[in-house]
Amino acid sequence: MEQVLVIHIDQRTHTTPDSTTVIVLAPTGRLDITTAWQFRLKLQECISKLSHHVVVNLGQVNFIDSSGLTSLVAGMRDADKVKGSFRICNVHPEAKLVFEVTMMDSVFEIFDTEEEALEGVPRTIAS
Repeated sequence: MEQVLVIHIDQRTHTTPDSTTVIVLAPTGRLDITTAWQFRLKLQECISKLSHHVVVNLGQVNFIDSSGLTSLVAGMRDADKVKGSFRICNVHPEAKLVFEVTMMDSVFEIFDTEEEALEGVPRTIAS
């Protein structure tokens, strides 16, 4: 019987002083080929239904592979399409190396802490 790995994703809602809603997602464990698709679906759901602004806290992700990076890139593109924001924070030291080696640390907005990532979220402009 095939084992299906499930990634635990903590989800919180943060409201900025100007009333912008930001979804904070904090996955736990590995963000790899076995779990990245679940995380990708969660990002899509949050960006399309809850808020165009997402902060991903990677403090509890101790391993990330190319599939995990791809899910993050897809989330960033989804947010860009709807003029939202996509920020990453608190990258686990073991996962940080992957961002540096692949030069993805220059592609994403990466912050040391969740507080810093939440501080600079752009205002939502009513259309």
